[in-house]
Amino acid sequence: MRPQQGRSRRAQQPDRVRRIGVLMILAADDPEGHARLAAFTQGLQGLGWTVGHNVQIDYRWGAGDADRTHKYAAELVALAPDAILASGTSTVAPLQRVTRTVPIVFVQVTDPVGAGYVVPLSLLGRADEVIE
Repeated sequence: MRPQQGRSRRAQQPDRVRRIGVLMILAADDPEGHARLAAFTQGLQGLGWTVGHNVQIDYRWGAGDADRTHKYAAELVALAPDAILASGTSTVAPLQRVTRTVPIVFVQVTDPVGAGYVVPLSLLGRADEVIE
């Protein structure tokens, strides 16, 4: 299968399978978690990424257990993914403790600025400013 015309150029690279780690706060048998991941996979497919063809996804389910979440964060980083999807507020900090180089994309996180996961936009420079 070839990605559709106009899709991301990166999705069209057939020579390398990309790897995505997913750390869920929910339990592996949670139907809501599976529905969210189905939507995620469908979104990837719409961008030309097909599981088993040009992307591999490694899932870990923290089930609300802090020790398990920390363990799985380290496991996912050890797999050397291209990016990690963190689902839930309590999944981000364990990932940030074990990596500062793998991009972490997070969803369903309350107050990421207050938690220190990201800097406030007010501290970032404006695009129209010239830095000398």
